[in-house]
Amino acid sequence: MGQKSGEGPSVGYELLHAQVTRVQGIFSPRTVNVHFSLDYIAENLDTPSVVLQYPSKRELIRELKQGYDYVGISFVMALMHKMKEMVALIRKYSPKSKIVLGGYGTTLDDEALSPYADYICREEGVAYFRRLLGEHEISMPYQHPLTVSWLKIFGLKVSGTGKIFAGLGCPNGCDFCCTSHYYSRKHIKLLPTGKDIYAVAEQYLEIDPKLVFLIIDEDFLLNKKRAMEFRDCVIKGGNKLSIFAFSSIKALSQYKVEEILEMGIDGFWIGYEGTRSNYAKQQGRPIPEILTELRENGITVLTSMIVGFDYQNQEVVAQELEGLMDLKPALSQFLIYGPVPGTPFHERIIKQGLLQDAYVNDKQLFYRRSDGFTTLIKHPSLSPKEIEGIQQWCFEEDFQRLGPSIYRVLETLLLGYMKLKDSPNPNLKRKSEFYERELRKAYPVFLPGRLFGPNAEIRRWIGDLERRIQSEFGPATMLQRLLSIVAVGAAIWTWLTLRFDFLQHPHLERTEYRTPNKRWNTSSLLEKVPGGPAIPSVSVNLDS
Repeated sequence: MGQKSGEGPSVGYELLHAQVTRVQGIFSPRTVNVHFSLDYIAENLDTPSVVLQYPSKRELIRELKQGYDYVGISFVMALMHKMKEMVALIRKYSPKSKIVLGGYGTTLDDEALSPYADYICREEGVAYFRRLLGEHEISMPYQHPLTVSWLKIFGLKVSGTGKIFAGLGCPNGCDFCCTSHYYSRKHIKLLPTGKDIYAVAEQYLEIDPKLVFLIIDEDFLLNKKRAMEFRDCVIKGGNKLSIFAFSSIKALSQYKVEEILEMGIDGFWIGYEGTRSNYAKQQGRPIPEILTELRENGITVLTSMIVGFDYQNQEVVAQELEGLMDLKPALSQFLIYGPVPGTPFHERIIKQGLLQDAYVNDKQLFYRRSDGFTTLIKHPSLSPKEIEGIQQWCFEEDFQRLGPSIYRVLETLLLGYMKLKDSPNPNLKRKSEFYERELRKAYPVFLPGRLFGPNAEIRRWIGDLERRIQSEFGPATMLQRLLSIVAVGAAIWTWLTLRFDFLQHPHLERTEYRTPNKRWNTSSLLEKVPGGPAIPSVSVNLDS
């Protein structure tokens, strides 16, 4: 998938690479995302099941020929054309199979989807499939699958991220948000209590104590009771957790930064959106105050900004970007304001006749271009070309002014270490020790940055950051110097593979559940992470 395969610019196997660090080239962290909802559902059925992630056409046909009663497809709207191709193959090679469509692509109405499905799942998937298959109802928390993604820097694995599926939906109800309105602004707690969340983390740690975690919940800290119960479990357990989570300014405003750190959280995805967007989730403490405090305490921040609000023009976006750059987020996403069916924004656009004519007349093209990088609406003052140009400019400015995100993360860790290293709070002291460990492991990544950074100023900044870290922890060892040379070679190899689109696509992952054959052992998927520089993993849900 991706542009070279005729897809939208953000449609690919790697949301981080496609939507956040897309212009950072060899410095872009890489991690393959899977439709983990399929494994989550399969884990919680009594019926034997097989899950395929990223099969080729040949591999899918081979699987279909085995004959299945039901075939489920998880898809997003921008990939509806791929879903249709899969449906055609199912009907040709396994004509007796019943087809079930699921995922956020099912925000489309029955008129659009019914020709391709026998069943459409528009709810929490485990309950739906158990009911469809005649299995008895079970209550949450469900059995949690152990799903790990691997972060690569310069093509080398540096950390594994265990996915913790804590909840679905969001009550904030931003007008553009499919995930909030898909569940009618309700929050479904897949893991109802803080104890449930911590228990899943412990399961992962038993397999690999070096794993970091992604808590998948649209606004994890919004429910303070559950979050503080989780904090209590972390403190009692004494584990050095490293957690990335999704949160809002509204939710963050409920906590002291010490409480956040005591949960093990050292990374957030936060909606910056726009300074005049006035979403309810942005109410609370001033955004600059919160983002500055998080950074000073070693908490990596990924901010998401929207381009294409009615009030924006080129000057306004430039002002908003300037304010964001002053806060020095470690990672930044810039997406175009888009009308997804099922959201209030889409309803307004259709009611006011503001959809671009090309998409009014061609629904299939509208679906395919709903990718966050195409202007679909008529803007009061900007043309589609101007909006898309502004978006690209934002990405370029972020990279050229702040540098590669991997080094911005390291600077954040250094700030956090200096802040917390002498803390009398043993939990914060443990967090500083985690920061120190990550910084020491990262020594080899600096030479590629000093050689290949985007401009002279950024290259000098990377060199200065390296000196600051080494002045605190000591000079590089002979082994680290040798690994620095290896990292340069890996960076050059990464450039070649990107330049020629070589080794950029994932292979089939096939997992059996309760079949007569031996199911893949989860621990075999959690292969040992090779030594090397470690950057905290930032992995995101492809469906979100």
